[in-house]
Amino acid sequence: MQEGALDRDRITSEKHRGAKLFTRCLRYFLPYKVHVFFAAVFMIAAGLCDAGTAWLVKPALDELFVNKNTELLLFIPLAFVGVTLLKALMKLLQNYLMHYAGLKVLEVLRDELCNKIIMLPVGFFESSRTGVIMSHIMNDVAAIRSSMPAAVMIVRQIITLISLAGVVFYQNFELALWSVVVLPLVFWPFVYFGRRVRRLSRKGMEQTGDLTSQLQEVLSGIKVVKAFGAEEREKERFDRENRRLMNLALKGTLTGEFASCSMEIIAAAGISLVIFVGGMQVIDGRQSPGTFFSFITALILMYEPVKKFSAANLSVQTALAGAERVFGLLDNPALRMEAGGGVVFVPPFRELRFENVVFSYPDGTRALDGMSFSVRAGEKIALVGPSGAGKSTVVNLIPRFYDPQEGRLTLNGTDLREYDLYSLRSLISTVSQDAFLFNTSVKENIIYGLEGADDELVRTSAKAAHAAEFIDAMPQGFDTLIGERGIKISGGQKQRLTIARALIKNAPLLILDEATSALDSESERLVQNALDNLLADRTSIAVAHRLSTIMGADRILVLDKGKIVAQGKHAELVHTSPLYAKLYEMQFTVGEGSGDSTPKAVA
Repeated sequence: MQEGALDRDRITSEKHRGAKLFTRCLRYFLPYKVHVFFAAVFMIAAGLCDAGTAWLVKPALDELFVNKNTELLLFIPLAFVGVTLLKALMKLLQNYLMHYAGLKVLEVLRDELCNKIIMLPVGFFESSRTGVIMSHIMNDVAAIRSSMPAAVMIVRQIITLISLAGVVFYQNFELALWSVVVLPLVFWPFVYFGRRVRRLSRKGMEQTGDLTSQLQEVLSGIKVVKAFGAEEREKERFDRENRRLMNLALKGTLTGEFASCSMEIIAAAGISLVIFVGGMQVIDGRQSPGTFFSFITALILMYEPVKKFSAANLSVQTALAGAERVFGLLDNPALRMEAGGGVVFVPPFRELRFENVVFSYPDGTRALDGMSFSVRAGEKIALVGPSGAGKSTVVNLIPRFYDPQEGRLTLNGTDLREYDLYSLRSLISTVSQDAFLFNTSVKENIIYGLEGADDELVRTSAKAAHAAEFIDAMPQGFDTLIGERGIKISGGQKQRLTIARALIKNAPLLILDEATSALDSESERLVQNALDNLLADRTSIAVAHRLSTIMGADRILVLDKGKIVAQGKHAELVHTSPLYAKLYEMQFTVGEGSGDSTPKAVA
């Protein structure tokens, strides 16, 4: 008894949730209500055409074949053709208008979802899989598109059903009552299988997201896959996940077919019963053959909308499964969009301060523990320390990719949280170890730092970044496409393009996050020369792996376990900081790989 009550509560809850989701979907169609209205008008006309077809069966049989009325011999066939043409035209107009509205809703929803996702904090992307996010935007939203056309289809079939029922009851009230006895049973598969389809659709969408994520991961890391000879392993992993998706799709298809078959069987039973009773009436002379066949035609046509009604319901359930996932993301209160204050940064840059900053990641790992220091205009600050000391966390807090749990960061005496985000980030240029480039031309990648920059400024920035020479050697020069993530150029060339991008932005504060750690000696030399140009007259904060690149810094901060354990110039720290001396000894006694221990400008 208790289990039955729980099942009823679950079904009721699911119905209410489904109704709310469907209402939410309908709101997106409101701007296109004129299209939907006329689609409904054409839909009603198409439904009435079905009733007209059934009505014409009676005069066709009685007048032409029984009474041999030659006057109607031309009229009735032409009437059949006319009704069919009218129905086809009405369906064409209805389908076009509904698809137009559906596609516009698809466009709006994708824009809305993308706009929300792109404005979420960096932490969301670090804890989410790219493929799943893509699946939300592409696949789940596409499922919602079918909600309104399917709903209109349901309404259309109801109108068709009512108009045909009118013909049935008008032709023979007694036989109509026999058909009504069976009709309620036809709706049982509609209700029972509809719930199952929604559950399977939801699981299928989740599996599609997993599969998309896996594929995106493999394609992004294809060099690693091939380097470790893992092609077969990845093929097997993809095959396994793809098979799961296929099995869910097959279950959904089978469920839909069971619903259709069940309705066919029930409808056949009802029609058979009516044929038996109606046949007896014709034999006894209580009704004419024309009336009987007109009745049967209307009855057969009446069961057809019920079947289409079921198919449309399956589409609605799939749309609701997509809506559940999309609106779950749009409405999730935990997913707060990045928010800045109302203060606009006005140059010049004077000072950036960390004041007792404490920061922990969501898993509880404390990255910074009471960090305090300042960076004044024109200073070149370097951050060094072992892995996990908190260096990258420091530079991620400055553009407010994260906010500290305790303490605060101030810029020119004002808390960073009070600044408009766009204004704050406009004063910062970043060059990181991961030289990310877009799959566009060289020029478009450079002007990403300053949209609308002219060709002369682009070339000047490229020259200062020591990139102009290799760019001119490319087939289309600055218009050359560099491939996804800049795959068509070398690591040193990618890094110099990101420096050109930072140069053209001309921001007063420069953040360098291990900008040369992944380069060979020759590339490092070229990049270092480009960085020297970038650093001129700028304040900089550099995270350094190679100590040779930061020996000329105005101040070096030595970090360990989220705290500053020492600070000063290189010459002082070698003698006063055991941790710095150890890092220095590890690199210059054993060797950095390049063998070059000559002090260089901060990078």
